Order: sequence, then C-alpha cells, then structure tokens
Amino acid sequence: MQGFASFLGLISLVLLVLAVFAFIDAAMRRTDAYPAANKQTKVLWLVFLGITIASNYFGIMILQIAGLVATIVYLVDVRPALKAVTGGSSGPRRGGSSSDGPYGPYNGGR
Repeated sequence: MQGFASFLGLISLVLLVLAVFAFIDAAMRRTDAYPAANKQTKVLWLVFLGITIASNYFGIMILQIAGLVATIVYLVDVRPALKAVTGGSSGPRRGGSSSDGPYGPYNGGR
C-alpha cells in the first residue's frame, strides 16, 4: 500500500509541474493574443491555472480534477492557438540570419 501512495504522490507532483508550466506560459503570452485566437481572456486563464496550482498544493480532490481538465485544455487547445496567432513565440522573434531582412534573406541584389 505504501508503494501505491508514493505512486499517487508522483502523479500529483507531475500534475503540479504541468500546471505550473501552463501558468508560466499563460503569463508570458501577450494579452491581446487571447481574443485574437478566439479564446478566453488571459486573466481568466491565469485564475483557472492559479486555482489549479493551489488545489494541488492543498490537496482538494474535486478542484484537482477540474484543474487537470483546465490544464489539459490550455496545453492542447489554447497554447497552440496562441502560438499560431503570435507566430510561434511568446516574445520577440529569435533565430534567423544576420542578413535577413523584413521580407526574407537579403542576397545582395543577385
């Protein structure tokens, strides 16, 4: 029975880590990207995910289940939609070449 309890503890820890990741990701996304992706507001998602983190910490089972659903919905539906609207990142564009211009690579007029 003790092994089962430690297994449930491990699952609870994984769910908490997922909720914290989703909360941080939601906090880093632009506020205007949520309505542009036709999703609920940033504040509402932060509240949902914050309650999920708190319920996992305090062990409130019914809220943990609801929070798991909210976390899965954010990670599977909302996050990809936000990435599509913002061009795949939450911040400024990274990567590319130093010769890239606003419309693609600059090849020196060749």
